[in-house]
Amino acid sequence: MLFGKEHVDRYVATNGEEGHNWVRGAPVLILTTTGRRSGETRSTPLIYGRSGDDYLVVGSKGGAPTPPAWYLNLQANPDVSVQVKADRFAARARTASKQEKPELWKIMTSIWPDYDEYQTKTEREIPVIILERA
Repeated sequence: MLFGKEHVDRYVATNGEEGHNWVRGAPVLILTTTGRRSGETRSTPLIYGRSGDDYLVVGSKGGAPTPPAWYLNLQANPDVSVQVKADRFAARARTASKQEKPELWKIMTSIWPDYDEYQTKTEREIPVIILERA
């Protein structure tokens, strides 16, 4: 099972032939953000879902009390790069509103049911992030 930097490297090198389908068949994309302090790009493999033309990811960090670094980065700079298999594109990231989240959360928990468990582990509201093609 690929994970972390090795996952990103294999995914990019094979246009997602290796690494797109992860544990339990969950689909994975590569999200590249710009570091809020360093200014350097950071690529992260994330489980994704779809809502219309948009891609969805979840800032769960396994239910940790703090959000993942990539989420903090996109809050500072919402212009991101996304790779889904061989498709690479620029996108703008935004956190789903309170009105949007329930429907989008259902989409994401249908793909990765553990998100419900992660939410019980933390007091912070785990966000769903919408990636809109630029």
